[in-house]
Amino acid sequence: MKLFKSIILCGLGVVLLSLASCDDVLDTDPYDQFTKDNYFTSETNVQLFANYFYNTFTGYGSGSGDYYFNTLNDDQASTGITKWTYMNVPGSAAAWNTPYVEIRRANTLIEAVPTVSTMSEAKKANWLGIGRLYRAWQHYKLVRSYGDCYWVDKVLDPNDTEILYGPRQPRNNVMDKVLEDLNYACTNITDNDNSRTAFNKWVALAMKAEVCLYEGDYSKYVTKNNDRANKYLTEAKNACEQIMNSGKFSLNGNYQANFNSLDLAGNNEMIMYKKYIQSTFAHGTIDYTCGSTQVNGMTKDAFDSYLFKDGKPLATTALNKTDHGTIVTLDDNSGLGEAPHIDISNVLANRDPRLSAQVDKILQSTASTGYGVFLFDTNLIDNTNRQSTYGNWTDAPIFWYAEILLNYAEACAELGTITQNDLDRSINLLRDRVSMPHLLTSVEADPANNMGVSPIIWEVRRERRVEMMYCMNDRYFSLLRWNQLSLLDTDNNPNLCRGAYVLGYAPISLDEINVDPDGYINCSNNGAPRKWDPKYNLFPIPDDQRNLNPEIGQNPGW
Repeated sequence: MKLFKSIILCGLGVVLLSLASCDDVLDTDPYDQFTKDNYFTSETNVQLFANYFYNTFTGYGSGSGDYYFNTLNDDQASTGITKWTYMNVPGSAAAWNTPYVEIRRANTLIEAVPTVSTMSEAKKANWLGIGRLYRAWQHYKLVRSYGDCYWVDKVLDPNDTEILYGPRQPRNNVMDKVLEDLNYACTNITDNDNSRTAFNKWVALAMKAEVCLYEGDYSKYVTKNNDRANKYLTEAKNACEQIMNSGKFSLNGNYQANFNSLDLAGNNEMIMYKKYIQSTFAHGTIDYTCGSTQVNGMTKDAFDSYLFKDGKPLATTALNKTDHGTIVTLDDNSGLGEAPHIDISNVLANRDPRLSAQVDKILQSTASTGYGVFLFDTNLIDNTNRQSTYGNWTDAPIFWYAEILLNYAEACAELGTITQNDLDRSINLLRDRVSMPHLLTSVEADPANNMGVSPIIWEVRRERRVEMMYCMNDRYFSLLRWNQLSLLDTDNNPNLCRGAYVLGYAPISLDEINVDPDGYINCSNNGAPRKWDPKYNLFPIPDDQRNLNPEIGQNPGW
């Protein structure tokens, strides 16, 4: 039985799986490293321990990360069809294990802080707030992926049988505990008020806004609990308003500069960003979007979602609707050779300028859809480093003001209380930045609305899509909370596998490009379609956890 307890503890991520004996670690302090008793003796050590929390926000990456690399959505496509994260129940899953490792880290801090005699009560409250904020965030990630899970509010030991051997707790109960932690953090975190790279009150409020918006929408559209939806949507709105009324943040004048700057320190839109340093701590996101190998491109579905310069959608605009580019011959300085290329500048000129910031004006043969990703690129990095998997040092946003404005507008719209003033202080500020017409509460219906929501909610969701393109896998989790993952079914939405129009350009070689009968790039690679099933709304509980604890159960359909 002792071994069984040890395996359970490992399965919940409370000790490293690589350790030979979990019980030995639980029973005996290691001789050659710090322990809780001898490490947490000063605020400096508490801070050093908590600094690790910042590292878990991936930001940019090389081959994976919070930007660009996620293609399980309707915004981006790889060559071939990106399948659901899990098609079958896995043997194990980092999505389950990793949050519990981090929850243990948070609980270690929470239990240690009250014992540090050299800190004032206010300082202790600050660090407890940071610990509880991080604990809340990790539980939120678990609920978002698995639904029911375990709320863990202490460092577990083998005697905690209710969690180690018991069933999962209802997701609503866990999320209510998450809200308690978030509220404590927002009230008690008092340090680093002006920092943009440290946890502070404003980061806590930004995290609360995201979590509560998710829970409010999920309650409205998935679990159909309107009282709960209104509670959490109101909490999200109020958190956004505290940030909006603080006067500390404002939109940066250059939309693209949020994503391709070498230094975000002076960007007042940032609430928290991840700092990269040349030759010391770098990434490869730019290289992955502009290299000579196949890269992910924007789908035709996403491309067609951008409004035209008159503020109208594709179905109702009076402007030229063409998506056909023109032939240009580029010189050697372009880096693309002297062969003919397709230039879509004429197409982009009629669209929301954010599209020009997000896709290259020259169609890319290396992009799965022809629409090459441009958002992260910069000529401030030399080509050698720019095309290196660990040579890019542009800073990455983690939480920023534009997202707060989007969260505010969505909460208001979903509550059914949105006014023109609400739009003018949120979405219309985003539109002013790119010189687009204002959104009105009386907006006409878009015939392309396939979500069954009101015209104003549809337009608020469109704004989020175009502003957050390639960011934080936001589109996937938005569709999830709106109960719209069925839109990722490629049979029902063939534009998910379509890209740019390329047929009829005689100088362009199409030998290696799959083109559909309508002249658009087909990036499906003749793969099996991605069929939606309701079970994909939640990840399956991995087999190793069910073997260790049969009471954990399984999610519907798996």
